[in-house]
Amino acid sequence: MQQLMFPAYSFRVKNSENKTSIFDVVRKKFIVLTPEEWVRQHVVHFLITDKNYPLSLINVEKVIKVNGTIKRYDVVVYNSDGSIHLLVECKAPKIKITQQVFDQIARYNLTLKGNYQMVTNGLFHYYCQIDYENEAYHFIPELPAFQH
Repeated sequence: MQQLMFPAYSFRVKNSENKTSIFDVVRKKFIVLTPEEWVRQHVVHFLITDKNYPLSLINVEKVIKVNGTIKRYDVVVYNSDGSIHLLVECKAPKIKITQQVFDQIARYNLTLKGNYQMVTNGLFHYYCQIDYENEAYHFIPELPAFQH
């Protein structure tokens, strides 16, 4: 798989039936290794290892309803009170981060109401803090580390 703009992490990978799978520490199972999954797994390890988010507060690939349509978010980090701290949208490295990607995460966030958003294709990362009072979002240079 392609080198991404994340620190190097050690992953459990296995090959069977001509498919490569990667172990997801959140879902606690092997997942077929696609380019998007490669990015998603780097994000999960980045949040746990570099930002100190507890594994127990991270959720991956869950179904949500957005305007009556079934969608799947990539990664969500909860606050200890159950509200959403961070919503992450992952794309494969070859997918450009465009306005449509930001529109997608914004639509998801209308339902989820997270404090922060991260959009990444593994090569480029964008972080936003949501300002609900002024109905705006602000790009920030990096995600805050977990506050205990």
